[in-house]
Amino acid sequence: MTYVVGLGCQRGCEVHTLLALFDTALAEAGIDPQCITALASIDRKHDEPGLLALARHLNLPLECFNAEQLAIYEHRLSHKSDVAFAHTGCYGIAESAALALVEQLGGAPAQLLITRKKTAQATFALACAG
Repeated sequence: MTYVVGLGCQRGCEVHTLLALFDTALAEAGIDPQCITALASIDRKHDEPGLLALARHLNLPLECFNAEQLAIYEHRLSHKSDVAFAHTGCYGIAESAALALVEQLGGAPAQLLITRKKTAQATFALACAG
């Protein structure tokens, strides 16, 4: 089974904020953090310090996709954010990125296991395949 966490965040979001969201969402769903294969986000966040620190802390790769690659998942999103679209050209970063990376890694259709969880500074989603 391939599990990917998709993340979106505001610029300057601290690693502890992302880690708390990661831990809380997985705990609520009863999923062991050790099952996670990778993290995913939008290419605009490839150098975001909080995301990079989270990937290092969890010892997971962080893969990023451009808005065009994420847009093809728009019809599968649980929530479409006009704010996200205005800033990135994509209606949902966390869910779209998780779906995109699962399908890239797993070579099989992905499904959202945890739909968008949001805090003031970040969003989280979990997709899987296999």
